[in-house]
Amino acid sequence: MRTSRLGCISGTGIAITLLTLLIIGGVAFARGGVLFNPGELNAQPGAQARGGVLSHADTGGRCSACHTAIWENEKMTDRCLTCHTNLLDSQVSFHTVMLAQSQTTECFICHTDHRGAEAAVTILDLEQFPHEATGYSLQGHRRTAVGASFTCADCHGDQIQAIDPEVCAACHQDIDAPFMAGHLSAFGGECLACHDGIDTYGRSFDHNQAAFQLLGQHSTATCADCHSGARTIPDLQNTPQECHACHASDDPHTGQFGKDCGGCHTPDGWEEAAFDHSLAAFPLTGTHAEVACSDCHTSGIFKGTPQDCFSCHAADDAHAGQFGKKCAECHTPDEWTNVKFDHSLAAFPLTGAHSSVPCTDCHKDGVFKGTPQECSACHAEPAYHLGLFGSDCATCHDSAAWTPARFDRPHSFPINHGESGISACRVCHTDSLVSYTCYGCHAHEPGEIERKHREEGISNFQDCTRCHPTGLKEESGESGDGGGDD
Repeated sequence: MRTSRLGCISGTGIAITLLTLLIIGGVAFARGGVLFNPGELNAQPGAQARGGVLSHADTGGRCSACHTAIWENEKMTDRCLTCHTNLLDSQVSFHTVMLAQSQTTECFICHTDHRGAEAAVTILDLEQFPHEATGYSLQGHRRTAVGASFTCADCHGDQIQAIDPEVCAACHQDIDAPFMAGHLSAFGGECLACHDGIDTYGRSFDHNQAAFQLLGQHSTATCADCHSGARTIPDLQNTPQECHACHASDDPHTGQFGKDCGGCHTPDGWEEAAFDHSLAAFPLTGTHAEVACSDCHTSGIFKGTPQDCFSCHAADDAHAGQFGKKCAECHTPDEWTNVKFDHSLAAFPLTGAHSSVPCTDCHKDGVFKGTPQECSACHAEPAYHLGLFGSDCATCHDSAAWTPARFDRPHSFPINHGESGISACRVCHTDSLVSYTCYGCHAHEPGEIERKHREEGISNFQDCTRCHPTGLKEESGESGDGGGDD
């Protein structure tokens, strides 16, 4: 006997199987899918017709009215929305938000049928309900304060699409009444405006991940210390970050330094201030950098503090105001006693030998203002001047050196006498400025002078200027008779 290569599956068996499936499918199609129906559809009529029917039972038991085949692109939720179009009328409706927040949300998770004509279509199961899609997670609400499992009614009561904020307050007061009293006072009772069930903005919030990190003493501040009056997340996020917004009442400077407290203070301590004076109009250099703030800013006043030296150093002014109040013209912040006065800016510039003279040589007893400027005040006239030249020493002398001097006034005898063109005063004026003798220079040749002049008939030849009024040798005076015994 010959056996089939397919074993127990023969051609006849395959044919019988296909025929059976066709019969079952035909019966199912003919009877509207009754073979797969787990129960009666809900028959409670709605307020108005949806998709041409008032209830699910009115569909006549057609499975395709709600169910889709496995090869179709539509989902069952798409069939639901074909009839229940009103669910998406508002952009903020409960169902619109649910479908927008969760791509996997299906209507049948909450709405099931085939439980009987009078059975409710809405049945909520917290284990299946995608509560996160509502914007509030149940992660922190698994059990009540007494340890029982939460039910929808515990928070929602009879209104599943709403929640009374007082329910939150009532429950949490049982957990920590003092905290809730302060929390409600600071932030109000609209709990859902800030809380999302996982404490994104609660006790587990890491403020150091925000733009304003909590450092130093800020780390011990409570939320209400800075965010008091906030009612929503935007309120929390828009809290001013400048120091003055919180510390205006702590400002001992009464606004003199503006609102940038961070320019001097840090969160480590309010009292530990470090002001960068180089950013101010009066930088602190030299010994000024070591001066205590209170030495210049008396009585806690900063704004408007005088910047001129004299306002602080009037008591240190050894000049008793003789030089005015511009101390910086001579003194520097490096050292008060290291004085550098630019005398060229004064009425009496120091030139020549004057530039190396100590100040005290001219400014006796620390007196500067009114110091005489004429030479004779320092350089008393020598006795041999016999008062003939007055006090204007500069007529002959200059500041380069006291000697040699240069006389430039009317002179009874030529100043430019001599082969060099200029003769020193002492050459002729040996004993005094009044007396002079030509012999002072010509004493080396008296014999020759006398011989020559006797030959010329001049007997009084020692009065040289009588014949030589300009001192030149070729000059001749009167005749020998005239120069006789006079």
